[in-house]
Amino acid sequence: MSTQGTQRGRLAIVGAGVIGMSCAWRAAETGWSVELIDPAPGSGSSWVAGGMLAPVTEAWPGEEELLDLGADSLQGWPAFAGALAEASGREPGLRTEGTVVVAAAAGDRAELDDLADYLAKLDRAVDRLTGRELRKLEPAIGPDVRGGISVPGDLAVDNRLLLAALRAACERAGVGFVEATVDRVEDGVRLTDGRRVEADVVLIAAGAHSAALHPLLAGRVRPVKGEILRLRQRPGALPPPSRTVRAVVDGRPVYAVPRDDGGLVIGATQYETGFDTEPTVGGVRDLLRDAERVLPGIAEYTLAEVAAGLRPGTPDNLPLIGELADGVLVATGHGRNGMLLAPVTVATVLALLNSEPVPTTAKVADPGRPRGKG
Repeated sequence: MSTQGTQRGRLAIVGAGVIGMSCAWRAAETGWSVELIDPAPGSGSSWVAGGMLAPVTEAWPGEEELLDLGADSLQGWPAFAGALAEASGREPGLRTEGTVVVAAAAGDRAELDDLADYLAKLDRAVDRLTGRELRKLEPAIGPDVRGGISVPGDLAVDNRLLLAALRAACERAGVGFVEATVDRVEDGVRLTDGRRVEADVVLIAAGAHSAALHPLLAGRVRPVKGEILRLRQRPGALPPPSRTVRAVVDGRPVYAVPRDDGGLVIGATQYETGFDTEPTVGGVRDLLRDAERVLPGIAEYTLAEVAAGLRPGTPDNLPLIGELADGVLVATGHGRNGMLLAPVTVATVLALLNSEPVPTTAKVADPGRPRGKG
């Protein structure tokens, strides 16, 4: 993709979540003049995310391409986090303790066994553990848990530390921030206040809002609501687990992701309710009930925050990363894997900006793939 203008060229990025800021930071470091456009940088789904980097424990039959993409991106996370820490002067909150997946009833254990068998067929072996073995690893896990699996390679990141580090890295790299709402991407970026941001290349990374910005994205990205809770350990309460704990409770998924300050993020419900971001009483009740079944000590914790975000979903659950039209790139539709897929997304965007081959695993995310797939 050829460019004319300052340095390598002028790049406008619509959306300042984890994906948008990651691409802005790295593009600016490689010589692009970057403007990042968002009415509230660092907000939205990136602000309320759980932060799991878990391609194996998120695996689902029929989504093998997504598993391969996620596993490839996970391999890049330590280097990505290290480079970000150096560029920003801040720790981005990568947690390397691993993940356990547990079952709280006989039926749930059968579902977990199916997952372990599926992963074994893909040569992604996991360690099966009894309830007693799980409690030896994580004393916070309660007696209702019958068994589970350990996946030490599935990691996590503190999303808010990550966002702060990305903002600092962008500012140090000279990225300009335009706090405004985008109307559409057409001959540059047109803002709702009538202004226009000119660019040689535009990257649409606006998450669930991306579909409204360009006609080629219409119907290809939709909002999927997810509620999360942030808890905090009180004095005298049992400490939170050191690992991410994912669970199936009477067939319902729930997860708990620890934070360094004694915090715990509980999530996540999933609804198709348009752009509604109001948490519901029923969603909060279900999350607390299921999480307490697995980690009974959280009954003594403080309920510090209740929030909801909008995951950007696609029909086949694969993201859209690539060239959308002449001078327009897209990096959206990451669904529940936005944090996980940041390194491979950045690598793909940089390759396209510099007219280089994209990572092999990222080819499945090409926005030019048939719309009927999946």
